[in-house]
Amino acid sequence: MSTQSAAGTGDRLEELSRVKESARGGDPGATQRQHAKGKLTARERVELLLDPGSFTEVETLRRHRATGFGLEAKRPYTDGVITGWGTVDGRTVFVYAHDFRIFGGALGEAHAQKIHKIMNMAISAGAPLVSLNDGAGARIQEGVSALAGYGGIFQRNTRASGVIPQISVMLGPCAGGAAYSPALTDFVFAVRDISQMFITGPDVVRAVTGEEISQNGLGGADVHAGVSGVAHFVYDDEATCLAEVRYLLSLLPANNRELPPATAGTDPPDRRLDAVTGIVPSDGNRSYDIRRVIEEIVDDGELMEVHAAWATNLVCALARLDGRVVGIVANQPASLAGVLDIKASEKGARFVQFCDSFNIPLITLVDVPGFLPGVEQEHEGIIRRGAKLLYAYCNATVPRVSVVLRKAYGGAYIVMDSRSIGADIALAWPGNEIAVMGAEGAANVIFRREIAAADDPESMRQEKIRQYRSELVHPYYSAERGLVDDVIDPRDTRDALCRAMSMLAAKAADLPSRKHGNPPQ
Repeated sequence: MSTQSAAGTGDRLEELSRVKESARGGDPGATQRQHAKGKLTARERVELLLDPGSFTEVETLRRHRATGFGLEAKRPYTDGVITGWGTVDGRTVFVYAHDFRIFGGALGEAHAQKIHKIMNMAISAGAPLVSLNDGAGARIQEGVSALAGYGGIFQRNTRASGVIPQISVMLGPCAGGAAYSPALTDFVFAVRDISQMFITGPDVVRAVTGEEISQNGLGGADVHAGVSGVAHFVYDDEATCLAEVRYLLSLLPANNRELPPATAGTDPPDRRLDAVTGIVPSDGNRSYDIRRVIEEIVDDGELMEVHAAWATNLVCALARLDGRVVGIVANQPASLAGVLDIKASEKGARFVQFCDSFNIPLITLVDVPGFLPGVEQEHEGIIRRGAKLLYAYCNATVPRVSVVLRKAYGGAYIVMDSRSIGADIALAWPGNEIAVMGAEGAANVIFRREIAAADDPESMRQEKIRQYRSELVHPYYSAERGLVDDVIDPRDTRDALCRAMSMLAAKAADLPSRKHGNPPQ
C-alpha cells in the first residue's frame, strides 16, 4: 500500500472516530440540562438496563431529511432516538431510547423509521423489546409524516402483542402518540416526579375546561399507578426502576414459543407453611393481608406484584414455585373485603391474558364474598367488564390451579378460576365456604316467612343459618360433588401446588380454530 493511500485510510478512520464520538456524545450543554432536571441521558439509561458492554447500536449516523422551519440547518446524528440490542443476564433484549437532548425527543420521520426497524428486528429475532420513553410527541415541523410514524409504531406494537414481551419505561413527559404506544405494551414502568403521560397536557385542559392542574397532577407516575391503572410499576429513581425492569425480564420467556426461564430452587417444594394458620383468621368476616400468604407459598418469599397501587382488592403477581415462574391471582380481604369490582376484574383479566400468552402457569387464591353491589358499578358496566376476567380464564390454556382459602360466593366463585370454567386442579382449605351466597343471606331469603312468624325471630334465624351451613356450605360439600379435587391442610399448600404444577408442566391444550375471539369490552 502506498504512503498516500495509507495516509488516506488513516484520515478516514480518524474522521469516522470523530463522527461516532460526536453522535454518541451529543451537546454537552443539553446533557447538563438533562442532568439538572434529575434525569439520566438516553445512553446512560441503556447502560443501566443492559449487561455491561453488550449494547450494539443500529443506525447511529441516521439523520433526518426534512426541510422548512429551520430543520435543514439542524440535522443531528441519531435524530433523537438510540436503537439497538444487548443482553440482560446474558439473554438478548432489543431497546430504543428517546434522547430528550435532541428535538426534545420528538418523533419525526427518520426517528420513527429507526424505531420501526428495531421493532421488526425484535419480532423476527423473538426477543423482548424495551422502550425508554422521554419524548415530546410528534415533531410538529414534520407534520403528517410524524403522525404516520406513530401509526407504524402502533401497528407493530399490536403485531408483537402476545408474541414477544413489550415493556415501556416512562422517563419524561410523554404526550399524545408518545403515550399510546406504552398503553399497547405489556407493562408500563414509571418514575416519580419525572414521568408524565397524558393525551392532552395541562395547557390544553385549562383552555378547554378551565381546570387548573399540574403535569404530575394530571398524568404523573402515582396518578397512573393508583388512579388510572395505566402504570403497572412506579419507583422513586431511574436506577431502581431499570433494575426492576431487568428483574421482570428474568421472569419472562423471550417469546411465546418458549417457557419462562426456570432456576434450580433452593427452597424445598414440600416446605410446610406453619405460619399460614396464624395469618388467615377462621372467621370469614375478619380481614388479613393475602400477600403474607403468597410470600409463605412462593420460593424464598419473593414476588413481583403488578399494579400494586391500583384495584388493591385483587393481587396479581409473578413469582417462582420450585424454580418455575408462575402467575398468581388472589383476592385481597384487606381491601374492600376482597370483592370483585370493575377495576379488579379488568386488572385480573389483563394479567391472566398476559400469563396465558407467554406460557406462565396460573395459581388462583380465592377468598371472595362476591361482586361489589351498587348503582355506580352496575351503570359503569360491571356485567360487561366483570365478564373480561371470566373470558380470560375460560380462554387460558396454561396450567391452572385454584385454592379456596375461606369463602367463595356466587358468580365471583365461578369467575375466580373454578373447576367449572376449566381449572385443572381445584383445592380448598378445610374452612372453605363455597355457595351461592353466605349462610346468613341465604337463610334470610329461604326462610324469611318462618323467621318472621317465629316467636323469637332472631333465634329462629340463627337456627336456620346453622341448618343451611350444615347442609350446603360445609367444607366437604363441593368435594363430594367433584367440584374440588381435595380439601388440604393449609400447611401443605406449597407442597400441593408444587406437585400439581410438576404434573401439569407438559400440559397441551388447543383452542378451536378461529381468527381470534371477541372478548367483552
